[in-house]
Amino acid sequence: MTKPIPGEGPDAAATEALRTSLRGPVITPDDQGYDAVRAVYNGMIDRRPAVVAQCVDAGDVIRALDWGRSSGLDIAVRGGGHSGPGSGVVDEGLVIDLSPIRWVRVDPEARTADVGGGSQLGDLDHAAHAFGLATPSGIASTTGVGGLTLGGGHGYLSRRYGLTIDNLLGVDIVLADGTFVSASETENDDLFWAVRGGGGNFGIVTSFTYRLHPVENVGVGITLWPIDETPAVLRWYREFLPAAPEQLYGFFAVIEVPAGPPFPEEIHGQKMAAVVWCYTGDLDRLEQAIAPARDPARPAFDFSTPMPYPTLQRMFDELLPAGLQWYWRGDFFDRISDDAIEIHLKYGSTIPTMRSTMHLYPIDLAPQRVAKGETAWSYRDAVWSGIIAGIDPDPANRDVVREWSTEYWDALHPHSMGGGYVNFMMDEGQDRIRATYRENYDRLARVKARYDRDNVFHVNQNVVPAI
Repeated sequence: MTKPIPGEGPDAAATEALRTSLRGPVITPDDQGYDAVRAVYNGMIDRRPAVVAQCVDAGDVIRALDWGRSSGLDIAVRGGGHSGPGSGVVDEGLVIDLSPIRWVRVDPEARTADVGGGSQLGDLDHAAHAFGLATPSGIASTTGVGGLTLGGGHGYLSRRYGLTIDNLLGVDIVLADGTFVSASETENDDLFWAVRGGGGNFGIVTSFTYRLHPVENVGVGITLWPIDETPAVLRWYREFLPAAPEQLYGFFAVIEVPAGPPFPEEIHGQKMAAVVWCYTGDLDRLEQAIAPARDPARPAFDFSTPMPYPTLQRMFDELLPAGLQWYWRGDFFDRISDDAIEIHLKYGSTIPTMRSTMHLYPIDLAPQRVAKGETAWSYRDAVWSGIIAGIDPDPANRDVVREWSTEYWDALHPHSMGGGYVNFMMDEGQDRIRATYRENYDRLARVKARYDRDNVFHVNQNVVPAI
């Protein structure tokens, strides 16, 4: 097959050959619906791939990958499309879109779930909840399981049950040469080590197998304080949360209160310090568990109720739909210093848009019980995973939210552990990627060289093959 001239893409005959070889649709710039299938969650990303192959099974993935390599195209892999820098789409290249591979099969006796590579967290949450089960994941139901898991995965259940990768039992994966293999603790164990935190560098995962835990209804709470109480609240939070039992999870945030329930009208639009709680213990003790949050300062809003776990997972979906302008930066923290608290107060007081925010997600206890060399995730000593996210629907505000996020991160980074959660990174360069994987980077590079020597999978937070 003739390699396309840059800017022209593959010729019509080559594209037609791909169409006839796949069960799923193949979409090009001249086709109806092209703009919809090339769009990703972050509205700042506006890339025009030459071809989007919507794969319905592993066979489609193998054929599309072979075609893309033969055509000399850059290849992006899209699951849920939530990647901040837009790694699920590439200009003038091939997008292998896994979104049709969207299914979940739960084994309630074994407490496991097999999940298609294009599924979203909400699919897994819904299917597992029918059996009173769940596994740790993120906090937005529309997030793709693939990107979240391959980057590590943390959320409301992590203090008790670990990271998503700590509950990953195996994967089916298409390698760069088109080989289809399984990886687990007992099969291709070096590959299994790498995909647990190493991102999409090693292949295209078409299915995941997860361990599930008994989780049905959970206690949910939201506590808000005026933003000027941030120092008092954070000084309390940094001591209280790490000492709290594993059943209690609470992430700290600075926010601008959105208009609408459950928030009363008098606090709409106000900048606030917040903690969002999830309690997986005895629900009769929910109020007792979060009552200490009233100690550091008088809350402006204090709400708690039991709810089904999938309902909690969907709680922010309407506030953060696809298509918003996003710019985020992240870091890991093992402490919240007094200087960092003043930075949170400064930038929390100047949130530029209603949806912009900063979150500190606790990742202590269960994640820390796994040795840092056991998976590619190297920050087992971290206590919080932080993200600063500038967000707004208006493209005219893209520079505003980007500048706020960048300045906030620049000020806070010296108080971090040096690296950040790979799923909370933009295009930040090799030094940041190395800082994120620390001593695990060289091992990842060796595994990369074994399974993707030509760096076919480079549209990501790229680990360069050790050749």
